Amino acid sequence: MSEIVTLHQLRKLVFGAGCSDQCAGDIVARQARSVFVVTSPPTRALGDKIYAQLRAAGSLVTIWDSVQGEPTLRDFQAALAAAKDAGTDAVIGLGGGSAMDVAKLVAAFLDGRQEVHQAFGVGNLAGRSVYLACLPTTSGTGSEASPIAILLDEADDLKKGVVSPHLVPDAAFVDPLLTISMPAAITAATGIDAFTHCVEAYANRFAHPIIDTYALQGIRLIARSLERAVRDGNDVAARSDLSLASLYGGMCLGPVNTAAVHALSYPLGGEFHIPHGVSNALLLPHVLEFNLSAAPGRYADIAEALGESRSVEDLETALRGLQRVRDLCKRCGLPSSMSEFNVPQSAVDRMAKAAMTVKRLLDRNLREVTEQDARDIYMKAF
Repeated sequence: MSEIVTLHQLRKLVFGAGCSDQCAGDIVARQARSVFVVTSPPTRALGDKIYAQLRAAGSLVTIWDSVQGEPTLRDFQAALAAAKDAGTDAVIGLGGGSAMDVAKLVAAFLDGRQEVHQAFGVGNLAGRSVYLACLPTTSGTGSEASPIAILLDEADDLKKGVVSPHLVPDAAFVDPLLTISMPAAITAATGIDAFTHCVEAYANRFAHPIIDTYALQGIRLIARSLERAVRDGNDVAARSDLSLASLYGGMCLGPVNTAAVHALSYPLGGEFHIPHGVSNALLLPHVLEFNLSAAPGRYADIAEALGESRSVEDLETALRGLQRVRDLCKRCGLPSSMSEFNVPQSAVDRMAKAAMTVKRLLDRNLREVTEQDARDIYMKAF
């Protein structure tokens, strides 16, 4: 074990059914006077008990629920302005990755030291002085545990990330009961996003034994429970598995991160506004097929975590694992073709060029991806 790995962990992690009830007490103990909540219309009511507890303790609670889909620079700027107006001294992110990412950035930029454009990339954020808690209501992004926040830059039609240990929240309350109301389609898409985090962290140039443990267990949990949760959203055991898998995936993102699937998915979200998890589902089988020959042993390990028995030849095992991925996506009702979203083949060249700019992820892929390779992968996804 010669590689150095650095993990920036949550100061406080609370996991389990009903644990969200503890969030308000944590903030009250910090004597926060003005709490700013970033959420969305479908998830706003999930925090009613928290809001009531905070108000009863004398805190001002401002609820900003304008996150609609994946967040843009404009969304973030509107949320930041509202938080400043409220005199915010504590921030809560309640929702999926979009709400949590905006909350993380609001907390980081409230002090006015930087503009967000100055912080895009890795290690460019100056700091964060405001308390931040995250409560995920989906099981996909793992944003509650990651040092990453993603925004769509409308001017470039491309998603851009801020990556910094300052974005790791002070506390996360991962309550599977908050995910019960998630519709089946969103359960499937977010679950495949978490799955992709784990797969790409395990099969990665910067893979590390510490992170391998999280990644493989996340894959096992999703393999056994994603379809169950899609079919029965009230299955608390399955929801708990997915919440834990998503958390593990988020813990993989800082020290190792993802690779080509995510790099190639960014243009689909940026230009065509395809939800992130769906973009991953469209591309994952094709990127895996492209990558298998570069590390058949690693992909055979993934196949075993999916439930396959090990063959003498790793590549044979890996190929069966790839088929398992395809079957899982199909059984969960995920789309398999970009044409279903009216993506024209004429867009392939510019998507490939845009994907090649995401060097921080492509550099981690086990096999070098050229612009022509990106074109070929997109064409297979039609």
